[in-house]
Amino acid sequence: MKSQWECLLKNLGVWEGSFSRLSPQGEVIEDIPSIVSLEGLNNNQTVHQVVRRQGQDDLVLEYTSLSKSILFFEDGAFCQGSIQLSQFTEMGAEFGFIYENSRLRLVQLFDINRKLEKLVLIAENLAETAKIERPSLTVDALIGEWHGEVVTMYPDFRSPDTYSTKLQIKIDDSGRLVQSLSFGNQVITSSASINNNILLFDENLEKQVQVLLLPNGASATSPINQQLRQALFLEAGWLINPYLRQRMIRNYNEKGEWVSLSLVTEHKVV
Repeated sequence: MKSQWECLLKNLGVWEGSFSRLSPQGEVIEDIPSIVSLEGLNNNQTVHQVVRRQGQDDLVLEYTSLSKSILFFEDGAFCQGSIQLSQFTEMGAEFGFIYENSRLRLVQLFDINRKLEKLVLIAENLAETAKIERPSLTVDALIGEWHGEVVTMYPDFRSPDTYSTKLQIKIDDSGRLVQSLSFGNQVITSSASINNNILLFDENLEKQVQVLLLPNGASATSPINQQLRQALFLEAGWLINPYLRQRMIRNYNEKGEWVSLSLVTEHKVV
């Protein structure tokens, strides 16, 4: 198994793209061209990062170790964010996916009342490689049967867990989206109303969850009206191509402690 530092090094390179600021409804408010450079120094013992955004001062950072708030998967995908949630504090997380010459990063930021305040979507391609344009995610693109593999990592660095999943998504006769997730001996079925690019899983009024369908094949999942002392999860997704999707889930327990991070890689079979 690669070390966390070796997984970080999968992100080295010059990444050209844009920072898109989105509203809590997923609408693009501002799009800023960007270049992010990640360079290994001292035989890759140091990572030098420069973030250039049009019209803004450069942000320069150097890393020789990793924060406790971040975990990397072996392909270079990562998530960093709040370690402990508490009352009257903001919370947020950044999810980063990487596939061949493309990266997609999504930042979810919440206010002190745990309401989604804004999103930042960063779609990037390695410099001097062909830019891949991915369409906005749609309900039609999600419909079908997806077979997946899950890798779950833990902040205490215990051994990761892996297991297989099957996800079926369809539209019922009433026009609601219905999904059925199977793993092990468990089957979890839920349904959502569809309002343009917003899916609202509203069957449990105390634990409503929304999914925003976003540009570049992205999606953002978060709770609605999240209460204290209630477990929660944040999720980001990326439809890499019509038959390949990845999702990353950051889980918190009822004490507000970050407890796990899962990467789901799914292939559409039907």
